[in-house]
This record gives sequence, structure tokens and C-alpha cells, in this order.
Amino acid sequence: MRVFHDLMWFFRDHRKKYFGGIVLLILVALLALIPPQVVGIIVNQVQIKTLTTTHLVYGLIVILVTALMSYGLRYWWRVLLFGGAIQLGTELRTRLYHHFTRMSPEFYHQQRIGDLMAHATNDISAIQETAGDGVLTLVDSITTGVVVIATMAITISWKLTVVSLLPLPLMAYAVSRFGKALHTRFSLAQAAFSDINDRVQEHISGVRVVRSFGQEGWERKNFVTLSQDVVAKNVAVARIDSLFDPTISIIIGLSYFLSIAVGAVFVVHHAINLGQLTTFTLYLGQLIWPMLAFGFFFNIVERGSASYDRVQKLLSIAPTVKNHPDALAIVPNGSVHYRIREFRYPDTTGSPALRNIDLIVRQGETLGIVGRTGSGKTTLLRLLFREFDIQEGDIAIGGVSIYLMTLDSLRQCLAYAPQDDFLFSTSIAQNIAFASVGATDQEIINVAKIAEVDQDIQNFPDGYDTIVGERGVTLSGGQKQRISIARALLQEAEILVLDDTLSAVDARTEAAILSELKQNRQGRTTLIATHRLSAVEHADQIIVLEDGKIVEQGTHRALLDREGRYWDMYQRQQLESLVEAGGVSS
Repeated sequence: MRVFHDLMWFFRDHRKKYFGGIVLLILVALLALIPPQVVGIIVNQVQIKTLTTTHLVYGLIVILVTALMSYGLRYWWRVLLFGGAIQLGTELRTRLYHHFTRMSPEFYHQQRIGDLMAHATNDISAIQETAGDGVLTLVDSITTGVVVIATMAITISWKLTVVSLLPLPLMAYAVSRFGKALHTRFSLAQAAFSDINDRVQEHISGVRVVRSFGQEGWERKNFVTLSQDVVAKNVAVARIDSLFDPTISIIIGLSYFLSIAVGAVFVVHHAINLGQLTTFTLYLGQLIWPMLAFGFFFNIVERGSASYDRVQKLLSIAPTVKNHPDALAIVPNGSVHYRIREFRYPDTTGSPALRNIDLIVRQGETLGIVGRTGSGKTTLLRLLFREFDIQEGDIAIGGVSIYLMTLDSLRQCLAYAPQDDFLFSTSIAQNIAFASVGATDQEIINVAKIAEVDQDIQNFPDGYDTIVGERGVTLSGGQKQRISIARALLQEAEILVLDDTLSAVDARTEAAILSELKQNRQGRTTLIATHRLSAVEHADQIIVLEDGKIVEQGTHRALLDREGRYWDMYQRQQLESLVEAGGVSS
């Protein structure tokens, strides 16, 4: 029952719909009292031989009208109650989706995608069933049960009613025991479903890796193990679930036995007549559904309660990155000032990811960020987007701290082409226009030309309408990178951030893209993190990161003259280029 208290916010918001559905349920329960009374009257008239055709026809008409009214009322209470349950599912899914969009990368490091999908599917369905079938079984079982029992006791015999209800405490005890066991086992079954859901999602996403290493057999074996665990845990749920119906059927059988046995004695002793016993038996038949519904109710509620606990546990995780109370909705100019004394990723030990960073990028400048893998290049850019918050220091755009800007305003200032080049399973045009939904076809083509990908797209059979597949699986690495750059360019942001997004393109294409960027982004700031020094030779300033610190800073020419780490990297890359071109013999 706790789950109904937890869902009270929803029932209050939709009280008209639920109140109307409950009222109609009560009316249906009251209408159900009429046919047994009519049958009892007819049986008595048959027994005393006073039944006429007129009386029989009137009785049949009353039963028919009652059935038609019940038919209409049942239709409308289903529309109201089940419609409300569907609305609950929609609202909870919306809450979850909104919650997911606000969470920082730290959240996704700790949560599995398959688990999150299970919350948004199976768990929501179980909660939705609680708000639909759960409310139905609760109201209908109580209303029908109370009305029928009261009618049996008042209009026929309270003694016979008490006798027929003697087995009910046994049912209450059994259902309570079964419900507790079901709650525990259903939670384990849902967790097992999350595990297999996550495994399937990972396998499909990484299917090319699995095949390239020849691990299909191992993956199948692992899937079978997980599948068997899901089966075992759901069978455990089914074992408890299957006890409800037999237990209730036995109790109903006992009630019938007692009512007929004792009722026959009452008829013989003229405490009640045959028509009343017939009516009583029909009413007892109407109690079968409330008794079954009572069992269904506990089953549904325990499932819904377990799922609601899982969803609420997820929703209770607060985003680590959020708007400060005094944040302003402003979009300043494109100068950037880093002042970072120290930054560590959450829940990590050892050396800081960044330390002693003091860096100014003026509006309109291009900053090149180079260094070995793990030196802190991507971290420096992620902090600008507030994917993580700095513990000691600050970052300012146009003289305004990014912590005094709303997250929406901050991200309006920035356009980002990330390392992983994530593309959606839709057309190339829609991927490019992702951050600029109202962009025209010509605007999309213009940025594709700047990113040197227009000709590639034109060569596809469907051109810009080509569907790229999940994560852009049908495109080469270089094509994905250039589409990602085009998407960022279309945003027309004050600051463009390219995180190693030229690594998969050849030298000629790279030079063409950089030339176009320089021409088309005059007066706006660009940050380029890369391993290839050729991508930043034109930059107004270049920093070299090592172990999270800036160890060198200056222009390309100045850094070469210094003959330090940058010069070392440059010489090594020049040698690698010669080797690739066949200019050095082995």
C-alpha cells in the first residue's frame, strides 16, 4: 500500500479522472446487486406457482437494462482509470529522460546503459500497472465486497453471511505472506533483466570488436548464462505468483461449501426460503472476483512497489553540475581565461588531472593544445563545458565566470566537435543540423563545404538524406569527424572547440579545413586539442601539456626555436611522415 502513498502526487494532479472512474466502478457494483434479486424473486414465484409471463418478461427486461448500463459504465471507467495509468507512465518516462539529460558524465560512469533502459521500460510498466489495474482491483474488490456482503447480511441472513466468510482470514494471511516474498523476488528479477539488457546493448554496440577478436562463442556463452539467471529469477517470481490463484480458489470453495451446507439447513428450518438461498449463492459468486482481485492487488502492488523504489532511487541522485542560485542568462564574448590551481576527477586518487593552469585566450584567437595521451588536453576542454566543476580555481568567458552563467547560456557560447564523433541513426542532414534544428538546406551545405565533407556526401546515393546508421556505422572515421565539425560550425557559437577531430583525415584535407576555418571564423575564438602538430601550426598560441601542467607556451615558430618538448614532438612527427611517405629506407 506504500506505493499508493508514494504516487499520491499523481493521483492529486489527476483527481478528476480517478474520482470519475471510481464513482463509475461503484455504480457498476451497485447495478450488479439487481440481477440476483430478480432471479431470487422469480425462483420464489416458480416455487409457489405464481410466476406469470408478464412477471418473467419484466424480470428479463430489468436484467437486460442492467447489463447494458453496466456495459457502458465499464467502458468509461476503463477509459478513465487506464487512461490515467498511461499518463502516469508518460510522466515518469519524461521525468527519467529529463533527469538523464541533466546528469553529468560522472553519473554515466557509475550507471550502466542497459540498467537505465530497464528502468525506463520494465519498471515504468510495472508502476503504470499499479496505477491502472492496482486501483481497479483495490476499489472494485472493496466496493463489490462491502456492498455484496452488506446486502447478503441485511436482506437475506447475517448468520449465513458470517459462516460463508469464515475462511477469509486464511486468505488475508496467505496473501500477505506471498506479497512480501513476491516483492523481494521481483526486485531480483528486475535486476537480472537489467544485467542482460545491458549486456545485449554492449554486444550490439561493439559487434565489430567481438567479431574481429573471434569472441562470438564466448559472448553467446555469457549471454546464455545471463539468460538462465533471468529465467531462474523469473521462475522464482512465478512460483510465488502461481500460489495466489490456487489459494484463493480453495478459500472460495470452502465458502461455497459452508454457505450451501448451512444454507440448506436454514431452508429446511424455514429461516430463509429457496429463492433467498439462490440469491445468496449468486451473491457469493459475485464475491469470487473481489477475492481474486484481492490476490491480484497484492501481486500488482508488490511489483509496482519494487519498481517504484528502483526508479525513485535513480531519480534521487542529484546532478553534480547544476545552475548556481545567482546564475545569469547571459552570452558574453569569446575570450577565455583559465585559472585552475588543481583539478581531480571525482573518486580518483593520485596526481591531479590539471594543476597550476593560468591561460588567457583573447577573442578571435586560435589556441592549440598539444601533448601526449593523458596529458590533460580533453580535461581542459571538458571543464570549459562544465562537465565537471573545478574544486580550486575558475574559468571565465568574456570576463564572466562560467559558474555565474546558466548552463543553457554557457552552452550557447560553445560549439563542440568531440573525440568520439557521435552521430545519430538518422540522415546526414539531420545530424549536421542537430544543434540548429531550423537550419536551411543551403546552410547545411555551406558548413559541409567548410568541413570538406560536401563532396563525400554528394557521392552517396541519397546525398544529404543518407541514413548513417547507429553511431554513424556506415561512414568512415574521417567522414564522421568532418560531419561532426560541420555540426559544430552550424551552431555559429562564439567559441569553437575541436577535440582531436582531425586525426582521421589526410594532410591535404586537414589543411583545407583549417584554411576554411581561419577564413570563416574571423573575430571568433577557436580551441583545438590535437596530437598532430600540423593542425595547430597556424594557431595564435600553442600550449604543451604534460602531467596536467603547461610546460611550454608560445607560437609555432617560437616553440620550435626553443627546442624543447614541442620541438621534440615536431621532429618525431616529421620523421614519421617521411617514413610513411617512403622517404626513409629501413
